[in-house]
This record gives sequence, C-alpha cells and structure tokens, in this order.
Amino acid sequence: MGRAAAKRIARISGQRTPGKTSLHLRIDFGDERSIGPGKVRLLELINETGSISAAGRALAMSYRQAWLLIDELNRMFREPAVVAQTGGGGGGGAVVTETGNDIIRLYREMERRAYGASNTEIRSLSRLLTTAE
Repeated sequence: MGRAAAKRIARISGQRTPGKTSLHLRIDFGDERSIGPGKVRLLELINETGSISAAGRALAMSYRQAWLLIDELNRMFREPAVVAQTGGGGGGGAVVTETGNDIIRLYREMERRAYGASNTEIRSLSRLLTTAE
C-alpha cells in the first residue's frame, strides 16, 4: 500500500483525532511485505462487521481493494489472517482468525509501547509546532 493510501486510511478510519497527537507504526518485513495502521484497522473492522465489504466501506475503499489487502496479509503469514465463512441465512462473511487477532494485538501493543517510549520527544516536538489557525 502506498503512502497516500495509508494516510487516507488513517484519516478515514478515525485514527487521527483533531488536537490529539498520535504515533503510527509501519513495519516493513522486506520483499514489499509490510503491516501498518490501515491493514490493522481493516482487520479490526472485519472483526466488528464480519464482512470484508462492510469493513472496506467503513474505510471508503472498494471491496476489491479491501480484498487485495486481506489477500496480501494472508500470503504474508504462515496461517491466514482472515477466512471466508460460508452459508447461513444471511449468506457468508469473513472471520478474523487467531493469527489475525494476534496481528492486531501485537501491532497495537507495539504502537502503545512506541508511544510511551517516545512521549518525551513527542511533547518536545509538539511545543515546536505553530499554533493552529
């Protein structure tokens, strides 16, 4: 995913709160494999909605774009992060697997620790900002 798409996902997903400083991580594993706030938020929304298309809509992306991100995650890890769920009266859906939930948990923990470890520097940078207009 490109930088512009990642910024759009972060903005749309509500991860940036006006007036609140935040820190986001992107982990590059080499070979064009990475995970960051957009993919993690997509997993979280699939957990909430049970649907790749609903999660994609919540992030203002097409089903195809959301599916491609999930496919990328599923190919990155030994076990899939999301699996299709078939049947039922309401049709199929998607389920975040144990691996997918581990990805969410580990990423959010790294994000929390990084923010905590950088809090002093973040406050110092904030003091250097111009006043908001």
